[in-house]
Amino acid sequence: MTPERERPVGSASVPTSAASTSTSAPTPQASAAPLPAAPGPVSVPAPPVPTSASAPKPRVTPPTAPLLNVANMLTLLRLVLVPVFLAFLLTQDGLDVGWRLAATGVFAVAALTDRLDGDIARRHGLVTRFGMIADPIADKALIGSALVGLSSLGELAWWVTVVIAIRELGVTALRFWVLRHGVIASSRGGKLKTLIQTVAIGVYVLPLTALLAGSVPESAVQWGRWLLMGVALLLTVGTGVDYLVRALRLRARGVAASQAVSGAG
Repeated sequence: MTPERERPVGSASVPTSAASTSTSAPTPQASAAPLPAAPGPVSVPAPPVPTSASAPKPRVTPPTAPLLNVANMLTLLRLVLVPVFLAFLLTQDGLDVGWRLAATGVFAVAALTDRLDGDIARRHGLVTRFGMIADPIADKALIGSALVGLSSLGELAWWVTVVIAIRELGVTALRFWVLRHGVIASSRGGKLKTLIQTVAIGVYVLPLTALLAGSVPESAVQWGRWLLMGVALLLTVGTGVDYLVRALRLRARGVAASQAVSGAG
């Protein structure tokens, strides 16, 4: 038998299988996965600059006129002057020339505000719904008080006052009747009627018989007054019929539009 070779002291015995395994199997090395490349800057195309021809125009909302403006204040002033005018006209039964001249002056100022408030409102964009309703009411208050005052003094027939009053009140009622469907604007005939009425009433209020006594016959003054008031009466009745027709048409269109909306819903 062959004697075993002595192993050196301090050397560890390694099994054959383990040694062969360690020498035959290579040591695995950790392979790191490649990192993704950092993304580069993304170029975004700039929006096209609109030219003056293709640029959209901004929507402009029209400003709303304030309720307290110059035009509405003039309308309110006309309403305030109505009782002042009537008091001057009826003082001393309308026989005093001084008081009649004062009444004529107040009436002229009030009538002037009727012209100014509408022009200012349209020129400076101060048209309001209040003004469109209050302006004709102030006109009718001024004209109506003058007619009633003249008739109470016996200088104007009552039937003239009644006819004009019925027309004016009827037109006002028509305005409120169709207010939910729209506003009936004053027509040219209505403006001419107001002008002729104002001139005719001013001639009646002015004490012409006293101022022209001895130079112009009283009958001529009366005929001149009647001529102006007759034209005013014709315009009053004619424009009243026109307002009635326009009110009926406006209401018919409003009712038809309401029915169309309800039917579509």
